Formats: sequence, C-alpha cells, structure tokens
Amino acid sequence: MALRRTIKIAIRIAIAAGAVALAVVALRPDPIAVETVKVRRAHMQTVIEAEGKTRVRDRYVLAAPVAGRLQRIVLRRGDEVRSGAVVARIEPAPIQPLDARERAETEARIAAALARQREAEALVVRAETECGQARRERERAERLVESGDISRQEYDRLCDAEYSCLRTLDAVRFRASAAVSEVDAARAALLALERAGARDASPPVEVRAPAAGSVLRVIEESERVVAAGAPLLEVSNPGRLEIIVDVLSTEAVRIAPGAAMIIDGWGGDEMLRAQVRLVEPSAFTKVSALGVEEQRVYVIGDLMDAPGRLGDGFRLGAKIVVWEGEGVLQAPQSALFRRGDGWAAFVADAGRARLREVATGRRGGFDVEILGGLQEGEDLIMHPSGRLVDGARILIRAAAF
Repeated sequence: MALRRTIKIAIRIAIAAGAVALAVVALRPDPIAVETVKVRRAHMQTVIEAEGKTRVRDRYVLAAPVAGRLQRIVLRRGDEVRSGAVVARIEPAPIQPLDARERAETEARIAAALARQREAEALVVRAETECGQARRERERAERLVESGDISRQEYDRLCDAEYSCLRTLDAVRFRASAAVSEVDAARAALLALERAGARDASPPVEVRAPAAGSVLRVIEESERVVAAGAPLLEVSNPGRLEIIVDVLSTEAVRIAPGAAMIIDGWGGDEMLRAQVRLVEPSAFTKVSALGVEEQRVYVIGDLMDAPGRLGDGFRLGAKIVVWEGEGVLQAPQSALFRRGDGWAAFVADAGRARLREVATGRRGGFDVEILGGLQEGEDLIMHPSGRLVDGARILIRAAAF
C-alpha cells in the first residue's frame, strides 16, 4: 500500500516537473540571429580622401617682349613645338631714340633675367646632387632587401624618392631653359629699343618656345597691336602632370611630403600611383555645399604612372595615405558601438553573446585598430542590435566574410 502511494507521488512529481520544463521552454525567448566576423591581423591604411584635378607641372606663358603688331599665330591647341622654335613674330612699333631712363629699366630687366637664370642653374646642380644621393641609397637598399636586412616597404619608399627626385630634376632643367629664353627676350627688347626709326627698318622680333611640348592655349590668335608683356600663348608638356587636391587644414597637418597617393575616379579602371610633393604652407577659405566656411589647404602630388588619356584640368579622386602598418589587429567598425566614454563589442561564445570593453586605435576605411579587449580569431557580432545583452542566446546566421 505504501509502495503504491510512493509510486503515485513520484509520477505526479515527474508530470509536474515535465510541465514546468515545457512551460520554461515555451516561454524562453528565441535566440537572436546574428552575423559574425573574425578579429584578424592584416595590412591596414589610414587615408584622407579628397577630390582634385590634374595640372601640367611646367606651364609657360609666352608674352610679347616688345610693343608692336603681332603677326597672326598659326599654331593651334595640341600642336607640338620644339625647344627654341619660333611661335610668334612681332613687328616693333616706331620708337624714338632710347633715353637714359628707358635704357636703365631695360638693362635692369636683363639683369633680373640673368639672376633668375643663375638661380635656375644652381637649382639644377642641387637637384643633380640630391638625385645622385637618392640613387646611391636605392642601390644600397637593393642589396639589403635581397638579404632581408630592410623591408620591401622601405625599399619601395626609396625607389619612389629617387623617381620623385628625377622628376624634380627635369622640372628645374626646364626652368633653367626658360630662364635662358627670358634673357634672350630681354636682350632682344633692348636691341629693338636701340634701333630708332621707322617700323619697316626694324626686323620682326621672334618669340621662341622655352622648352619642347604642346600648345595648351592660344591667347592672341589674330593679327593685332599688342603691348609689351601681353600674353600670347601657353606651352607645356602634357605628359608631365601633377595632382592638386584641397583638404581641410586639420587634415593637412597629418600629411607629409613623400606620402603615397592612390588615384581613382579618373575614368579608367585601374588605380594610379602618385606621391605627395608639397603641402602648401598657407590655407584659403572655401564655402562648402552646406554654406559652411572651411579653411582648406592645397596638396600637390606627382603622378608615377600617368596614362596618356589624362590631360590638363581633368577631375579625379585621391586617397592620401597618412599611416600604414603590417600585421595590425583589426575589426570592422560596424561591430563596435559606444559604451560610456569608450567602445565595446559583443563576442560570440558557445551560443551566447559576451560583452567586451574594447580599446581602439587608428581607423582605416571600414576597419579600426584594436589595442585591447579582443584576441585574434575571436568571432565578433556584426551590427549589434538593442536586443543584445550580455549572455543573450544567439544563432549565428552566416559569416560576414
């Protein structure tokens, strides 16, 4: 009798426990579906994105050395010209004998042109010395990178520095050539002024191209009387392009000469390489599309591999690399959220969401550097919702990547 009563009580207890278990299971919230991504180590870059345009690096505006009648210029945009080729002729206007003041002014212009010529020649010597040093450093690095004593990144930096130095050497050589042309033009002007008399007695003054290149613009095409110093046409080498972008002054202080630039949005499929040559020392005020006044700074870069399809004034997008590192522990920014004054994230651990305080560093694109709180290989929950709390049950739907 007692045994039967004990069995009945046990059965009732088992039924009650099963009912309670079924109620708990029925009332328990469903696991939250989440996507996860692993904390990983990889190469990371911090970039500043900006829009800019191309610009010919060596632009020469040829002006009339004397006042007189300009003969019609037959050149057109895109025409090739050789260094020293005659691009315009001017018949000097009738002049009176040269007085002392005019002679002094003309001789002063010749002296100034000679000073610019000497300065340009000194810059050529300096650039040749710097290029020689850059070449020797690159040659030493070439031997060291084969033995593993320096990194490939450092070797690439020295190669880019040598390339940039050679481009600078070409520029100062063009400047020296232009300075010689300025001296010749100033002396021709003095010669024309010394020849008093009728216009027919003075031969036409020839305007010559200071360097080989193409005609960018013909300013005075038709025959007309021009004053001394009037611009006639622009000549440049369209293959020597540079990049000009404007960035906020607060971003410009993070950019150093020699920084890498990645060029996209120029119309082609491939990315182009460039290098920052100059961050201009003065800013300017620009009104944004929202009507806010901003202080911006021009950043000038040299194209390393300019395609022939680019020309002067073409629009493009630029990413300026201000920092980069290898083997950086990083995670997507979309997996982090603000918690108080810091950052936090949820880690997927055995079907549960575990809250972690995270210390962050630099940001690059869509990722952020992890300084503490997470380990390599851990699964982070992407786009954490407000339903997630520490210890919540989760169902991993799929990995983000």
